[in-house]
Amino acid sequence: MKNILIAFTLVLFTACSSKDASKDFTVENDLDIQTYIAENNLTAQKSSSGLYYVIDTPGTGTQPTTTDNVTVAYKGYFSDGTVFDQSNANGISFSLQQVIAGWTEGITYFKEGGSGILLIPSSLGYGNKGRSSIPGGAVLIFDIALISVN
Repeated sequence: MKNILIAFTLVLFTACSSKDASKDFTVENDLDIQTYIAENNLTAQKSSSGLYYVIDTPGTGTQPTTTDNVTVAYKGYFSDGTVFDQSNANGISFSLQQVIAGWTEGITYFKEGGSGILLIPSSLGYGNKGRSSIPGGAVLIFDIALISVN
């Protein structure tokens, strides 16, 4: 009986895991982002991909393209305020071709010296599987400052 219960639990767990892995979070993520925007009195733009962004300071320098290398200072957190990653004030340098799609697109809305917020649905982040401390289906929010286009 115990073996049957263990087997049933494994089948159920596998079925639930597969179901979650294929779940479409598009509507749920969009509602979560809209709620966050309303609760925080933000004025955000929505792109055709589903990315929301807030430009606090547009910047005056070079505006990057999706193939540029950039240096960005950032803080990444969930809509409940829990921080999952953060750079120091000097930022980090990377190619916009080597990051999540939400960053590849979102950073291009700013010029050097610009700052704002990226509100990224899971489809432009880590998808249904998540990564490390980021659960599958999670909306990611980043405060960003574009330091330079390299």
